[in-house]
Amino acid sequence: MAERVALDRTDRAIIAVLQENARLSNKELAARVGIAPSTCSERMRRLEAAGTFTGFHATVDPGALSIGLQAMIAVRLRRHASEEVDAFRRHAASMEEVISLSHVTGPNDFLVHVVVRDADHLRHLAVSGFTTMREVDHIETALVFEHIAKGTLPDLTA
Repeated sequence: MAERVALDRTDRAIIAVLQENARLSNKELAARVGIAPSTCSERMRRLEAAGTFTGFHATVDPGALSIGLQAMIAVRLRRHASEEVDAFRRHAASMEEVISLSHVTGPNDFLVHVVVRDADHLRHLAVSGFTTMREVDHIETALVFEHIAKGTLPDLTA
């Protein structure tokens, strides 16, 4: 990972504007932030090189991709040893249905956000994808009725 850079007010303004609309041209971004396009371009290169931006993406309607259900699967491992944690993390991250993976504290070790076509797909995923792993001791599945993702991160520097 690149070395983190100190962000000034202009960098924070660039980040805020891009979190709202990452499709802006450099010229439009510069105008909204109040800087010259050449300055904006140089700052963007510096922020990207430093790893400040981890990617740009499009938000897609799940139904357009035949996603009918979302679920959170709480996973408890047999042992919380680094090799088992790493093996589970690699396995879960490789599954196309897994859209986010959180290593957590508490009675469970991971919270896994999955997307599936339907209930049969979810059952198959739970049984074939998780409970067959030797590292997994227990899973609990909760259906997601509604998922609201803000898509932006707050600036908590102050």
